[in-house]
Amino acid sequence: MTDTPFRERTARTLLRDARRIAIVGAKDKAGQPVDRIGRYLLAHGFTVLPVHPVRRQVWGLPTFRTLADLPGPVDIINLFRASEACLEHARETLALPWRPRCFWMQEGIRNEAARRLLEPEGILVVEDACIMVEHQLINSPLQPLL
Repeated sequence: MTDTPFRERTARTLLRDARRIAIVGAKDKAGQPVDRIGRYLLAHGFTVLPVHPVRRQVWGLPTFRTLADLPGPVDIINLFRASEACLEHARETLALPWRPRCFWMQEGIRNEAARRLLEPEGILVVEDACIMVEHQLINSPLQPLL
């Protein structure tokens, strides 16, 4: 999930407490990971705010063109974008009037420059990890409590 056990514990604790998640790159195209994960998060009680520059609606929810268009703070900014796009989203995050608790780059997505920019601001950065898989792990009766 991340490079250290400390980050793993922190991210899992965050998932226990988080309620609002902005999904950047949201789309409800069947068969795509973002669709499956977005629907999973909705089904598990999260408030999901889809972010996409073109789509007007995703999962029956209004879509926001940018993070700056969100109506208020979110706990997690979850990215389904190419790794090279994440630095710009990190800059966009720092321009917000509030701070998310976490900037989460999905499985296969890493951006060290984004991490270096956000961590000093107190934002947990998760790279190359699936938020749905991590949520399932912390809610599995077979997992020890951290």
